Amino acid sequence: MTDPNPGPPVRRRKVFYLPGYDPFPPRRYRELYRREGAAQARISGYDLSLQGQPGGTGWTVQFAEDGAEVHSTVTVLVWSDLVQASMQGGVTASYLALLRTAWIYLASGALWRLARLRKGPVIAALYPVVALLGQLAVALGLGLALWGAIGGVFGGLSGLVLGLAVLQGAYRADRWLYAHYLMRDYAYSARDGGAYPAPLAARLTEFAETIAAAAEEGADEVLVVGHSSGAYLAISVLAELSRQNRVAVTVPLGLLTLGQVVPMVSALPRADQLRADLAELGAQDRIFWLDVTAPGDGCAFALCDPVAVSGVAGADQRAPVVISARFTQTLAPETWARLRWRYFRLHFQYLCAFDRPGDYDYFRITAGPLSLRDRFAGRASSPSVLRRNVAPRP
Repeated sequence: MTDPNPGPPVRRRKVFYLPGYDPFPPRRYRELYRREGAAQARISGYDLSLQGQPGGTGWTVQFAEDGAEVHSTVTVLVWSDLVQASMQGGVTASYLALLRTAWIYLASGALWRLARLRKGPVIAALYPVVALLGQLAVALGLGLALWGAIGGVFGGLSGLVLGLAVLQGAYRADRWLYAHYLMRDYAYSARDGGAYPAPLAARLTEFAETIAAAAEEGADEVLVVGHSSGAYLAISVLAELSRQNRVAVTVPLGLLTLGQVVPMVSALPRADQLRADLAELGAQDRIFWLDVTAPGDGCAFALCDPVAVSGVAGADQRAPVVISARFTQTLAPETWARLRWRYFRLHFQYLCAFDRPGDYDYFRITAGPLSLRDRFAGRASSPSVLRRNVAPRP
């Protein structure tokens, strides 16, 4: 539902995109936006063109429809270098991360609380554990079998070499299996019990300064988009600006969180900063916050109010508005049949074209003439939103 009395149309917009745990450079998202934006423009009947910016961390978008023309700049807030650093160490590091992360979630009770909230993302989180243990079992089994067949010291050494080769082969095949990648993802968020590592905390402070500076440069809207684990990082960035009272009243500031996994971190014992940031954003209305998930996305905590499930919702909670992207309705049956078992691809569908777009259209939101607040003004959260508290007991 759009605002019946919207503010002035957006002619210039600054968009800041905060990706999830991803080691790839910003051009990956630029090319995704180019390809999927062109597809959505053909489906929806508007004009959309894209041009890269110097430096490679962003792009400009020209949108035109029914006489409205909008110029938007999209900047990727880069933390892929921190991700790359956390993925060093090879096979051994992945198994050490498995042990450490499993202990944190089990000992804190977070895993059981999360399973009562949504089983889908918990099963997704268990996938790398099962996959890595399975790879280890196969390596041990083949190694012991070879040792038994040959016997002696030579047989033992041959079995060891074979087992290590199996593990290394599985590691090289991770571009298709995602087991090591996802294990490092969960380990990075959980390694300090949910507290932000110092390098990441410093990077979030830089992001806040960048966004605050953009809000002073005269755009008609500043929009921050956080996807997957980038959603809770975006929450922390904007909460800091809100806390410091650096949100300009004259420039609409919006937050769009997509496919969020907030409870995976906010349920951890040392995630005090994130829970405080959720409480800050949930109680204010200067930043319009829209949270979009879909039950078809098994990697996200679909239709879970991130503030309420984190145990910090006050009686005066104002944000976010929580809605569904409704994959089964907004994708054609043949598209849904093709994608429904491709879990990782579905987790990125929020950034892609829809065959039957409803009120959620990523490209209208990030490039069209309505601000996020005007586009969704008066929209209530889905009646099926979950608000069960999974935060650790004080």
